[in-house]
Amino acid sequence: MSEEINKQRRNLFGVAAASVAAAQLAMISSVNAQTDQGAAAVAVPLRAANVVWGPIRQVSAGLLNIGYAELGPVTGPAVVLLHGWPYDIHSFVEVAPLLAAAGYRVIVPHLRGHGSTRFLSDDTFRNGQQTAVALDIIGLMDALKIGRAIVAGFDWGARTACVMAALWPQRCKALVSVSGYLVTNVDDGKHPLPPKAEYAWWYQYYFATERGAIGYEKNRHDFAKLIWETASPKWQFDASTFERTAASLNNPDHVAIVMHNYRWRLALAPGEARYDSLEKQVLAVPAVTIPAITMEGDANGAPHPEPAAYRSKFASSYAHRTITGGIGHNLPQEAPQAFVDAIIAVDKASS
Repeated sequence: MSEEINKQRRNLFGVAAASVAAAQLAMISSVNAQTDQGAAAVAVPLRAANVVWGPIRQVSAGLLNIGYAELGPVTGPAVVLLHGWPYDIHSFVEVAPLLAAAGYRVIVPHLRGHGSTRFLSDDTFRNGQQTAVALDIIGLMDALKIGRAIVAGFDWGARTACVMAALWPQRCKALVSVSGYLVTNVDDGKHPLPPKAEYAWWYQYYFATERGAIGYEKNRHDFAKLIWETASPKWQFDASTFERTAASLNNPDHVAIVMHNYRWRLALAPGEARYDSLEKQVLAVPAVTIPAITMEGDANGAPHPEPAAYRSKFASSYAHRTITGGIGHNLPQEAPQAFVDAIIAVDKASS
């Protein structure tokens, strides 16, 4: 990322952060969330413009006890921000305060297998399939008494948001999805791609092996850093930025969830019967019928479809935005203002 872009980011975030940081902490403390009794809130200091994320809250939702951050007024329109792999809630460290300053209630959960999110039972299968993750977020919204929310994300988070928008449009006010319509069709995934495209998915085939599972368990830190570097080749993140997120990958369920996710996508591992009816709906490739904006960075080094390939999947108000300036795969963290602008725009389109 160029020095000019970094300068713009510091200026944009510094103004918002200075005016809302103290207010955010007060608002977070007063959130009327359904939090488990005895669950401790853990303060997590951030390095972006000296803003404090605030306490990470825990709430039982569905199969999980979900760790999440919350900023903004509880009476504001809800926005759920969903991270990808191998990332965590810090992808939204600059996005969330800006949205809170604009009056939104911002919920940023750790997906299953990340951060402080844990399964309620040791006996629950560590499933990474898309509808299971989407139901986690529906359960979180239920636990927090959020009827409808704008859903926005990238990578796994974009897939989760798209599944939610396609299968539960009544719960989703609008959608922002980096790299478009990312819903996985397992049947389509059984067909081989051209060699160059297959090469880009090298880690999926590594994860399909026992060697890959052992290797990722042993080297998850270095593996994640490699993905960051290749997926965002022009993002000059520093060591502290990476280490802050890498800590979330030490979740005890992380490796099992990641292995199942990628093996399931290749039809090398079964899903669970409880999700069969939802996955059948996904196989029909349902259109997104709520207002949506898709986004792409001009330097995304991760495999991603061209916007024309998914235009037909959006049946309501729709726009695509390509963000320039060397922006890679982790678009919310690399271009936070652009991501915020898209959320505000799609919210207006839904009104």
